[in-house]
Amino acid sequence: MPVKTILIVEDEKAIREMIAFGMRRAGFEIREAQDTRAARAEIGNRRPDLLLVDWMLPDMSGLEFTRQLKRDPNLKDLPVIMLTARAEEADKVAGLEGGADDYVTKPFSTRELVARIQAVLRRADPQVAGEIIQIEGLRLDPVAHRVTADERPVTLGPTEYRMLEFFMTHPDRVYSREQLLDRIWGGNVYVEERTIDVHIRRLRKALEDFGYDRLVQTVRGAGYRFSARGE
Repeated sequence: MPVKTILIVEDEKAIREMIAFGMRRAGFEIREAQDTRAARAEIGNRRPDLLLVDWMLPDMSGLEFTRQLKRDPNLKDLPVIMLTARAEEADKVAGLEGGADDYVTKPFSTRELVARIQAVLRRADPQVAGEIIQIEGLRLDPVAHRVTADERPVTLGPTEYRMLEFFMTHPDRVYSREQLLDRIWGGNVYVEERTIDVHIRRLRKALEDFGYDRLVQTVRGAGYRFSARGE
């Protein structure tokens, strides 16, 4: 299983380092930002798997930052856990309605935070739990790194595998070429948007013999969608 990356957005260095220490011991890769501007730069450089965002930040509230992320088509499914000393029910509701996937009140234990992170990651990405993903007779095993179609092995290149993995964990949604580049290659890698079309063709060709190339659908003027429903 690939190591999951967590970006901690917290302006108090001592707290940030304390959280980072506990999360590294739990097996996560950690990156840090002291404000939302630095967080944006980190996200643009390499997209993390989850954000821990403090409510009180120097340049913008963590709540408003979360709302901005959720309004961005490229980032709206990036999991966010709010960290705050605000324990009132109204504050928790505001955080969750603002787009946070969970809300952890300070002080908290490392054990509790790790459990919350793992729960959010499982909801956001079935690969975290090692679950086999299946759509019709097409099965992807993220632990064994194996794809089968009607119990027959499917041979895929590494990029086509990552593309299929992303599509199968995000079915029935349309993604533009730009969004696919960001999610599959990362924001800090320069790749021509038309490269997506090449890998789409390769993926379809690999699935064609099994009749599952129809799941990879072109949405004219918008991008691509992976769906068992008709185009």
